[in-house]
Amino acid sequence: MTSAPPAAPLVERLDGLLFFPVTAFGPDGAVDLDTFRAHVRDGIEAGAAAVFACCGTGEFHALTPEEFRVCVAAAVEEAAGRVPVLAGAGYGTALAIRYARLAEEAGADALLAMPPYLVVADQAGLLRHYTELAAATSLDVVVYQRDNAILTPETAVALARAEGIIGLKDGLGDLDLMQRIVSAVRAEGLDLLYFNGLPTAELTGPAYRGIGVTLYSSAVFCFAPDIALAFHRALTSGDDATVNRLIDGFYRPLVELRAKGRGYAVSLVKAAVRMGGLDVGEVRPPLSEPAPEHLKELAVIIERGRALLAAGEADA
Repeated sequence: MTSAPPAAPLVERLDGLLFFPVTAFGPDGAVDLDTFRAHVRDGIEAGAAAVFACCGTGEFHALTPEEFRVCVAAAVEEAAGRVPVLAGAGYGTALAIRYARLAEEAGADALLAMPPYLVVADQAGLLRHYTELAAATSLDVVVYQRDNAILTPETAVALARAEGIIGLKDGLGDLDLMQRIVSAVRAEGLDLLYFNGLPTAELTGPAYRGIGVTLYSSAVFCFAPDIALAFHRALTSGDDATVNRLIDGFYRPLVELRAKGRGYAVSLVKAAVRMGGLDVGEVRPPLSEPAPEHLKELAVIIERGRALLAAGEADA
């Protein structure tokens, strides 16, 4: 019997639109694994380049370790090697390592390292946290910069030297800092994968591409993969007319709606998935569901986005 050829290194496989599925909960509040599997499967079949399971959009903060492990394992089974699966890992160093090992046991390809819980650490502490996490398993690590985990260019260079750390996802949105990080790492002859990790990354996609950050996570892909993929194709091919049309008519209004409520970066996405016909349940506390008037706005924005797609196809 001939064995399958080994998969390409992760850094070569992360090329395309990145899918961050929501975690499905049933009416009783428990994880609905069948619906979660369907959501992951639909995303992969729609054209996702990777699955980031149990991360920010997937309510990592609200999952028990046991729930986390079964969800990551389900994502791995649905992916079946077609695309890589990355799993979240967070809290303090000891707990982050526990989640990392659970992800490794579940078959994940890599980790997205969330910011440490609550405390604001100095650069030495952040460096130690991420390097100890990377050393705890054989999985590659992407560091998620945001909130209380903001790196200096010098720390980014040290992370790029560390075994197992392959990428940096930026959820801060400081392009000056990101340019300095990219420059500092490059000047040392080192490599990192860079990701635009803002909540609706498409809005800033053109700006990030200007500093060489081409990978991004798409929350919109969860509920409107047709819009997300059309935008991605336009952005990567230099179709500025389509990019601008979708930013002006869909993405900017979506971002402005997201700003109207706390936690809407997750709860609006989950509501939109339900609007599309897949009942993934509500968000868990401490997040809350969007206000009814905001759900009406969301439906109008999605309808407008699809109308813009149709108009663009008619003009082509």
